[in-house]
Amino acid sequence: MKRSTDRILTTHTGSLPRPADLLGMLEAVDAGTPVDAEAFAARVESATRDIVRQQAAAGIDVVNDGEQGKVGYSTYVRQRLTGFGGQSEVKGRADWADFPEAAARAERRAHVLRPACNGPVGWKDRAAVDRDIATFRAALSGVSVTEAFMTAASPGVIAHFLPNQHYPSREAYLARLVDVMKEEYDAIHRAGFLLQVDCPDLAMGRHLAFPEASNAEFVKIAEANIEALNHALRDIPPDQMRLHLCWGNYVGPHHRDIPLREIIRAVLKARPQGLSFEGANCRHEHEWVVFREVKLPDDKVIIPGVLDSTTNFIEHPELVAQRIVRYAEVVGRERVMVGSDCGFATFGRSNLVEPEIAWAKLAVMAEGAKIASAQLWR
Repeated sequence: MKRSTDRILTTHTGSLPRPADLLGMLEAVDAGTPVDAEAFAARVESATRDIVRQQAAAGIDVVNDGEQGKVGYSTYVRQRLTGFGGQSEVKGRADWADFPEAAARAERRAHVLRPACNGPVGWKDRAAVDRDIATFRAALSGVSVTEAFMTAASPGVIAHFLPNQHYPSREAYLARLVDVMKEEYDAIHRAGFLLQVDCPDLAMGRHLAFPEASNAEFVKIAEANIEALNHALRDIPPDQMRLHLCWGNYVGPHHRDIPLREIIRAVLKARPQGLSFEGANCRHEHEWVVFREVKLPDDKVIIPGVLDSTTNFIEHPELVAQRIVRYAEVVGRERVMVGSDCGFATFGRSNLVEPEIAWAKLAVMAEGAKIASAQLWR
């Protein structure tokens, strides 16, 4: 994993807007509707080529495939794995529950159905991982970037979005997910790409999955998820991985978000060297001070979000630079890379930021990183 040795490096969280026609294909696949396999593969390939070039043009140093072949950053696994034929009801978010009238207006889709695990989990399309890798490798040809990463769902976030209705316990379900997903993680590493494991379960899980638990009780749950994750990542060097932490990429009160200081010590026990987390939105921007209180281990690098991924406001480059400098002055400039709070299209059409504005925000991040670098290396 590259460090910011002579300037602040830029990246993002993973998901980027998909073209409308590709999104239609992805949604058809997700719904179980047959699509022309060759046409779908060709469109994913062309969209990935375009998205890599767009990132480079926007000034992003560490790029990925934009998750162009996935309808969702976590639920994509149900097309690749067996065992997900059940249904689970998505309940209202606990933070909205404190504002029932607002919730009634804003949560009109509170009873959306999602699959659940209702059978043994195993691979049914292991080749999909290799296709993603080959597509991304081809898209990088002729493009000058600093480094490349690929994302994969953590066992904990899969268990969150696709809940267990089959295994005798949550622990047994996690253990099976570890064994299966390890193959995807190892394949990405063997291909020479940085692996980013997406772990919103370590923060978002507090108010969405375990709202009745105390913070201390939730930390123990998070620690168990981290132990499972570390086991899945045991054969990959820490400096070849990064972890994304977030509290849910949605517009809402978020006043029930567990504070970073409550979970940071547990999260820092995860094997990945890089830690990506929300640092720009109005609920979490102030938490840069946590790194004054909790020493960042010498082998860790932070990737704070300096762009809010839920608003169409385009941050001012000077504000981006201020956010970067704050972190760099606390942990050291070489241990800061910057990105977005979360993805810009985490679940298909869920993008809260208009696609063309997302690209404008990313370009501003690159501009702000240049301003910060001029201050930090003068």
